[in-house]
Amino acid sequence: MPAQKPPAFLDIWTFRGAWRSPGACPVCHTAGRLVFRGNVEVIQVIEQVGFIGLGVMGEHMCRNLCRKAGLPIHVYDLQPQAVQRVLGDGAQARASAKDVAEHANVVFLSLPSIGHVEQVCLGPEGLLSGNKKPTLIVDTSTSDVARTRALAGKLAGQGVRFLDAPVARMPEAARDGTLLIMAGGAAEDFAAVRPLLECMGSDVVLCGETGCGQIVKIANNMVLMMNVAALSEALLICERAGMDGKQLLDVLAIGSAASQALNVAGIRALAPRHFPPGRFSAAYALKDVSLASALADAAGVDAAILTHTRQLLQSAVDQGDGQAYYPVFINHIPVR
Repeated sequence: MPAQKPPAFLDIWTFRGAWRSPGACPVCHTAGRLVFRGNVEVIQVIEQVGFIGLGVMGEHMCRNLCRKAGLPIHVYDLQPQAVQRVLGDGAQARASAKDVAEHANVVFLSLPSIGHVEQVCLGPEGLLSGNKKPTLIVDTSTSDVARTRALAGKLAGQGVRFLDAPVARMPEAARDGTLLIMAGGAAEDFAAVRPLLECMGSDVVLCGETGCGQIVKIANNMVLMMNVAALSEALLICERAGMDGKQLLDVLAIGSAASQALNVAGIRALAPRHFPPGRFSAAYALKDVSLASALADAAGVDAAILTHTRQLLQSAVDQGDGQAYYPVFINHIPVR
């Protein structure tokens, strides 16, 4: 069965080995050969894979790797029950990040913040603390750009390669393997793990050098949150003027104001005021918008709309709505 179409920057993309099951990723079980323009050849062997961080997104991502990759997946999470839930998909439990590194040459991370990523990579029981180190670490978390690049430099100093590959879309997309994955790093590293990334995402894009995956992810969430803040204000204004909120959003959805944010956060959450915990929380949204604010400050941009959106999220968190679905910030817009 032929492999999928190669990225544009490759002349040849072949994986030696077999497809393990219908629909499985073409991950090579013996060796993969990548031939680049300029006669630069890179051979990447992926024999064992690690996955650390089995949260709302990470658990589904890990399950898709287990089901599709046809490779051993070694997992670790601070919550033992999270590990237990993926064992039925074929995952192998490990006692620590250090233990994962003893078994896997490529390790994926799905963690809450860059602080957790740094600790898992460089801490006393981290991936680099034992006798064996992974060849490549792929961070799917959403993290600070400058600290991501600094971490990549520290890892490179110890002979470990790094990709930042944050993910976008809802938990349902993580479950279905239809995430958007935005990667930053060396083209050859991206090409080597792209089949694994495609086990988890339907849209997998190399955005540029190290840190560029994080830049695009931060921009994605920044635009989304600002869009939802604008929708929230419009909804409040029109409701208080006598318009039914659901009817308003249904009509906007077929006009020039239509957007994915309107269809998902607007119609499903804002109109019915439905903000259940367990989805993308206000606390996590505040973290991402704060990363965007830091990026704006570093770039010297006075981002007024971003600042207002961050203030709304901060208010939601401060007033006890941190674990609610982030459009809850509509309840924290001042009205007279």
